[in-house]
Amino acid sequence: MERIRQMLNESADLKRRMADEQADKILEAARMVSASLAGGGKLLLMGNGGSAADAQHIAAELIGRFKRERKAIPALALTVDTSALTALANDYGFETVFSRQVEALAQPGDVVIGISTSGNSENVARGLKVAAERGAQTIALLGNDGGKIKNLAGLAIVVPSNDTARIQETHIAVGHIICELIEQELTNET
Repeated sequence: MERIRQMLNESADLKRRMADEQADKILEAARMVSASLAGGGKLLLMGNGGSAADAQHIAAELIGRFKRERKAIPALALTVDTSALTALANDYGFETVFSRQVEALAQPGDVVIGISTSGNSENVARGLKVAAERGAQTIALLGNDGGKIKNLAGLAIVVPSNDTARIQETHIAVGHIICELIEQELTNET
């Protein structure tokens, strides 16, 4: 029982720290995505493993609904096309699985979110680089000290922890907050 309480308290403490240190960046991310969508842009998301699941989760919340009935929001997780992922990994190397998709799909005015608990995922880093080259805005959800991706993204939201599970729990909380703020903005409600 004590270990369970400890894990839950660690997660809660990390989220409180994020509220104190990163709330402004979370709001900025939501505003970036909302402005892009209002201007006809779309949201592309990418990550590996649990971060891939988070990318898919956030995209699904926006395509469907989070808390409000509204029009579908154009969001796409670059982790869902197994044919593209396996062909790109086989033909070009795993480090290219996101950059090639971003090259094909991202347009100026879109937003691309890369998720990496380490901050050092090479394929996410390359995807963000190509996104910027294509004129898309870039956001990164990171952990640890932000790694090499911190300086590649236009906006980096860094969870100050080296515990992968706690980072992932915080990333999805941040993703949910961004979804809720986007819905509020696009439906003109508070």
